[in-house]
Amino acid sequence: MDGPMSSAANPSYSKPGRASVVRRQSPVETALVRAIDAFPVGIARHWLPALLIALGIFVTLPFLAPVAMAAGWVWLGKLIYVMYIPFCHQLPQRSWFLFGPQLTYRLDEIAQVYPFLDPWRLRFFYGTAEMGWKVAWSDRMISFFGLLPVFGLLYAGIRRWRRPAPRPLSLWLFLAALTPLALDGLTHLVNDALFGVAGGFLDTNAWLAKLTENAFPGFYAGDHYGTFNWWMRLVTGALGAWAIVFFGFPWLNRLFRDDQAK
Repeated sequence: MDGPMSSAANPSYSKPGRASVVRRQSPVETALVRAIDAFPVGIARHWLPALLIALGIFVTLPFLAPVAMAAGWVWLGKLIYVMYIPFCHQLPQRSWFLFGPQLTYRLDEIAQVYPFLDPWRLRFFYGTAEMGWKVAWSDRMISFFGLLPVFGLLYAGIRRWRRPAPRPLSLWLFLAALTPLALDGLTHLVNDALFGVAGGFLDTNAWLAKLTENAFPGFYAGDHYGTFNWWMRLVTGALGAWAIVFFGFPWLNRLFRDDQAK
């Protein structure tokens, strides 16, 4: 018998052109959906180890550039140098050199093998086999970025053994700790813009020599190891890294803790 009653009498009946069976997900698709759903939960629970691992990789790669150059893998070394151009000026007179006789070089020493003073061209001087090879961080970035995972590990240890977890630095203390880094970086930027990388008030620091009555000869001029500029970049970078970690990490901890509580 044909007609409307035929579909009620026969449950297997379906209208032409319509699928009668819904496709089931394969085990692979099911596992993929579960992994995608679990990913944000896993990040919320383990954000600190994930962030420390990412920071560790980020700050270590610039040290692999001179390793690659010394090993003869020039293409890999140059690739790392180029990758980190957006994060650092890489001026050689403000950088560290590995596998050579000196940790740092004055600009006049660099000029003996690379006679250019243009900042853009200077950043592409990577070193020589005799001088050693430049780290793809300047000394300021070594201090600032390099200490982020170090202070991060310190924060992780404090958070583990202290309850409640450390509170964020106050906004005023955070800004005060970043101020020396900002001032030092800004004065270098102004000095280089007005006088170039081979002159200016920060090249000689005559103001400091006069203020201290030249009590420390050899300490005031230049950017190389042991000078005032070298120490200021390291100290202000370290202070800035400490401020970033102990202001930002506690806030991230609160954010992810609140997400887990929802």
